[in-house]
Amino acid sequence: MALGPEEANRFAALLEERQEELVGAWTDRVAQSLRGRLSRTELERQTGELRKGFHAALAGGAAELGQEPADELRAQLTELSSSRARQGFSATETAVSVFALKDAVLTVLDGSDASNLRDYVAFSGFVDQAALFTFDSYVQIREGLIADQAEQLLELSTPVVKLWEGVVAVPLVGTLDSARAQVVMERLLETLVETGSPHAIIDITGVPAVDTQVAQHILKTVVAARLMGADCIISGIRPQIAQTIVALGIEFGDIATKASLADALRFVLKKTGR
Repeated sequence: MALGPEEANRFAALLEERQEELVGAWTDRVAQSLRGRLSRTELERQTGELRKGFHAALAGGAAELGQEPADELRAQLTELSSSRARQGFSATETAVSVFALKDAVLTVLDGSDASNLRDYVAFSGFVDQAALFTFDSYVQIREGLIADQAEQLLELSTPVVKLWEGVVAVPLVGTLDSARAQVVMERLLETLVETGSPHAIIDITGVPAVDTQVAQHILKTVVAARLMGADCIISGIRPQIAQTIVALGIEFGDIATKASLADALRFVLKKTGR
């Protein structure tokens, strides 16, 4: 049942005339669902702002959430989703905060009037649209936050450090996939340009296993560094990794390899006559 102009105006008037009771009842229900994770003052502020948004949308004649009179309400719902996503609330908890408006309205609605109950069904549909919009917005925002965090962790997990004048190192820890290999290459090349270092050490001590794919990523990084005029040494070749490399038939060619980072640094210093 769609919300018509007359019903929208009636509920807009109800939201305005009984606003204190509505905000109180709405806040009570949201507080129960969030179990004290937000202060009542903050919840009253949020429900009060949303009440104004719903009132403006309905007073403007919005029968659907996607219509122009509901623009401000959609913006408020998006802001609520963003705030809750950053605070660690779930998508369900966020949507329930909007669904709770239906219970709050029911407490102040005259249930003895059949027309009121019929109109309430249409109003419930409008609130359902708002809650589902909030849920979808939350999911999109949360996915964006997770992607940003993953990118930040990726950058933190691939540091490029200066060991000596003219010598930088990339200590790799964990699995090296295509996305991470690209970050490693970019950060190494950027550091080579910034420092003007002619030598780079790629340390794979923290890489649990080396397969053909990992080896290809390392070789591509070495080739890219060489194109920048830097010589690369691979360190951290443990006995198990050495056996795997031989078994897979991986060839590092003329790339110098050392058992440890200390051996690699010693090799570079000796090579440069220091």
